[in-house]
Parts: sequence; structure tokens; C-alpha cells
Amino acid sequence: MIQRDGEVVIHLMENVQQKSIQPLIQKTISPGTLIFTDEYVIYDRLTQWGYEHKSVNHSAGEYARDEDGDGFHEVHVNTMEGFWSLLRSWLRPHRGISQEKLPIYLGFFEFVHNMKQRGKSLLHSLLGALIS
Repeated sequence: MIQRDGEVVIHLMENVQQKSIQPLIQKTISPGTLIFTDEYVIYDRLTQWGYEHKSVNHSAGEYARDEDGDGFHEVHVNTMEGFWSLLRSWLRPHRGISQEKLPIYLGFFEFVHNMKQRGKSLLHSLLGALIS
């Protein structure tokens, strides 16, 4: 899950079903929040769980939608898809990561993304997190 211009939360799940994702969503996202997704059926109950929900239908060739006619396509999942692209590119050189170690790699990538720092600044934040 990612907030536009905000933080990301990564959870490695054995299975992705409504019953397994509902508690995660409710723990991470405030009720009433507008959530943008693709058409995957797992998201069908978001409104029942207390969220506003808008989706794009990738299988119908829809990737972004301008709902208010201002020329800005506000309904999309490009933020999350861009994040996954960055994550895959970062993981690619680390071929053969075991399932046991994958959560550590994902946690580090989440930390780096959320710190929004690079180079020496990132090192300072990382050391601060390890010491505290």
C-alpha cells in the first residue's frame, strides 16, 4: 500500500484473499479514506469495510481516468505500479533471494523509500533506527 506523495507499507502474504487483506487494510488505512485500485475482485468489499473506492479496469484497457473533466487523470494506480517497478529493479541484482530472507530485503526497501533520503543522509537515518 502506498500513499501518493507519502509512505509505503509492504507486507509479504502467503495468500491474498479478502479475509486476509481486510485486517491489514484496516490496521494501515484510516476509515473513510479514498482508495484507488485496479479491478481485482479482492477490493470489491472496500466500501463495505468503510472506505471510499475507485478503480481502473486494466483488462478493458483503462489505466487512468479523468472523472471531473479538468484534464487531470486522478483515478489511477500508477503510484503503486511505479513503486513495484523500482522494487523489482532493485531486487534484480540480488537473484536467488530465499523466501526466508525476502522480508528483510522488503523491509529495507520500505525503510529507504519512506526515509526519502539517499547517500550519507540515508546512512545517518539507518544508524539512528538501529540504535534507538
